[in-house]
Amino acid sequence: IWLFDLDNTLHDAGRAVFGRLNRSMTDYIEQHLGMPREQADALRLHYWRRYGATLLGLERHHGVRASHFLAETHQLPGLEAALHMPKRDRVALKALPGRKFVLTNAPAEYTKRVLTELDLVGCFEGVISIESMRVFGDLRPKPDARMLRVVLARHHLPAHRCVLVEDTLANLKSARALRLQTVWMQHY
Repeated sequence: IWLFDLDNTLHDAGRAVFGRLNRSMTDYIEQHLGMPREQADALRLHYWRRYGATLLGLERHHGVRASHFLAETHQLPGLEAALHMPKRDRVALKALPGRKFVLTNAPAEYTKRVLTELDLVGCFEGVISIESMRVFGDLRPKPDARMLRVVLARHHLPAHRCVLVEDTLANLKSARALRLQTVWMQHY
């Protein structure tokens, strides 16, 4: 059972997404929290470093609704034109035996756009996005081990049969602690 991260694992998000997404998040903080741009950007980065996701800090300390933040920051007009995945990677992924899921801290709508553009929608049995990463009401994105346990139970996935393919070492370490096999994706 393969669990694939999305950004910088299935496609080159460093080239196509992250810079634009960082600006979009800073714009959101600037507009919705009424901060000067420099302070908004520093807060975005601070929460990302402290919690592993800017959204967690905004939700915990500022009462920002996750659904609003995700919808506003992931619009990224023209995203599809900037996406890239080598053809050989797409062919190899489609030929890979076993069940396949996307496990991403990105929102579902964004994930759907990326998978559609990369012609990968039919390759995956399901998408497990950040919206489904709540544990007892609290948002717990990767690398949270509690969320991984809940996701595995919800989808009836035995940990010892799962392989997490990821570009982020912290996410791999928490998966490994739960007995998932891991693959560190360094392609991009």
